Amino acid sequence: MVPIIQKPWGYEEILSITDHYVMKRMIVNAGHRMSLQYHNEKEETIFVVSGCLVVWTDDGAPLKLRPGCTYHVKPGEIHRFGAEIDGPVVLIECSTTELDDVVRIEDDYSRE
Repeated sequence: MVPIIQKPWGYEEILSITDHYVMKRMIVNAGHRMSLQYHNEKEETIFVVSGCLVVWTDDGAPLKLRPGCTYHVKPGEIHRFGAEIDGPVVLIECSTTELDDVVRIEDDYSRE
């Protein structure tokens, strides 16, 4: 059975954990977004399965990524992922194994 982790913005399903990578399926509910954050060590690549992913960085205007698009996050890169108000987003994330390596800068749900 695939472990499901409930989040205030939606949920994650852990598809695979190895010594070298972690793969997750992530669902971001319509109109919700994750923390504005960065990672000290974790590196991740996001693949948009369905919906429109909104990506905020410290570089300016948000990006909008459609199904089939990927986005790569390097350690130290400030980022935030979210869904537009008209529907959820389904993502696949493949990352290095440092799952607790999250430094939150802002959070809509008052998490630290």
